[in-house]
Amino acid sequence: MDVILKADVKGLGKKGEKVKASDGYARNFLFPKGLAVEANAQSLTELRNREQSNQHKIDMEVAAANDSKAKLQGKVVKITAKAGNNGKLFGSVTSKEVAAEITKQYGVKVDKRKITMDDIKNFGSYKIEVKLYTNIVAEMTVMVGE
Repeated sequence: MDVILKADVKGLGKKGEKVKASDGYARNFLFPKGLAVEANAQSLTELRNREQSNQHKIDMEVAAANDSKAKLQGKVVKITAKAGNNGKLFGSVTSKEVAAEITKQYGVKVDKRKITMDDIKNFGSYKIEVKLYTNIVAEMTVMVGE
């Protein structure tokens, strides 16, 4: 019997897959526990529509990430920080501050956890990477001044 899984089933398949299961296993275990539905015309159409919807969502996210990369690639983010007498910063510049400045200067919202950078404890310019989506990375420069 062909069934469409509603959840991951060990030894059978992942959620959303159409798989073959024995009649007894499907009727006595999968259906009562709500782990699967019978693969009829309606459920197959719903599965196909769900897959198309997911693909459309992924395509939109990739397009948005490419648009953000075009806005950010090679740009400079200027950050002002306070320093002591010897020219060293009080503390350091964090990814949270960099993300806030990117949003402020370029209008692109970036999650601080998606920024890869070295510790910034002195004035100067530093290279950073902003991960916008899987395999879509924008490289930027951070300028720290007084």
